[in-house]
Amino acid sequence: MRLSLWGAPESAPRQAVRSERRRLLLPPLDERPMCSVVIPCLDEEASIEVVVRGAMEQQYPASRLEILVCDGGSRDATRTLVARLAAVDPRVRIVDNPGRFPSAGLNEGIRRASGAVIVRMDAHAEYAPDYVAAAVDTLRRTGATVAGGAARARASGAFQRALVAALSSPLGVGGSAYRDAAREGFVESVWGGAFRREAFESVGLFDGEARANEDAELNQRILEAGGSVYLAPEIVSFYYPRASLGALFSQYFDYGQGRARTLLCRRRLLSPRPLIPFAAVTLLGALGLLALAIPAAWPLPVMAVLTYGALVLVESLRVARRHGAAVLPRLPLIFPAMHAAHGAGVWAGLLRNAGAGLARRRPERLLARG
Repeated sequence: MRLSLWGAPESAPRQAVRSERRRLLLPPLDERPMCSVVIPCLDEEASIEVVVRGAMEQQYPASRLEILVCDGGSRDATRTLVARLAAVDPRVRIVDNPGRFPSAGLNEGIRRASGAVIVRMDAHAEYAPDYVAAAVDTLRRTGATVAGGAARARASGAFQRALVAALSSPLGVGGSAYRDAAREGFVESVWGGAFRREAFESVGLFDGEARANEDAELNQRILEAGGSVYLAPEIVSFYYPRASLGALFSQYFDYGQGRARTLLCRRRLLSPRPLIPFAAVTLLGALGLLALAIPAAWPLPVMAVLTYGALVLVESLRVARRHGAAVLPRLPLIFPAMHAAHGAGVWAGLLRNAGAGLARRRPERLLARG
């Protein structure tokens, strides 16, 4: 167990969630089962060929692998590029995704998948040649319902290098297990992941209306049903984070809205960590309103801001010592952007979905094969 700077201890995974319910029983998995790679995309002409070729070149029996590229209506050359690859490799198929969101695209692919294992791949990522094989081996070795690797970030510019440095800090990721490339064991969630088909038959597909956090929400359902999620360092992939402060803010705002949607759907989260930025934003806002109502209270929000600023500065210096002085100027902007956007996003998600009756919705289940 470790304590993150976001304030909550993390253990892997919350065994009470599994022990208080039935165990999700899975049949034995063949040594080399049929695998379906599902890749949601939308206007990804700059990267789609790399990820699809990466799937085509997996060190896995070609006859036991299919690749479903689920396009949300791209207006660039994405579909053309995928069609060219499909013309030389019949394992590649284009699937229309009228829902546009990645979660909806994943569902479209899963409905059409023939594999006993469903492997998610994302268009902004690169995958090791043995990614699928390592995921299958981990599922067989551990008996897990889901297996995946850590979220390993790569940079191609100055802002991304600073962001990658920030993502190595507990202040940036809150001690999330799936950010630790050296960690192994049962966890709450993984990045991407390979799913036993039975997971979708038992607990349902992804939340197709979610713009973010659909993976964590599904993994929470799996854990609540008695399944398990395993993080393995042998399952290797890399992704490229956002390349500007504005794009980062927008991403974390969506993350916050996704967490709020998960909270409303499931009526709880597996860990309080994701709500710490929300609590901080709420506290600062409350102190600001208090100071407006009672002028004598103005030192309180000032002290809160100064304390937070000092924490950010100290952690920025510590991170810069590890990653180089070049990242230092951007770190004091990146940390607050992530925290403020996530906290504000939770508020926006709660207000937007409060009356939507999400807790009463039942996710669509994948039909079991006869």
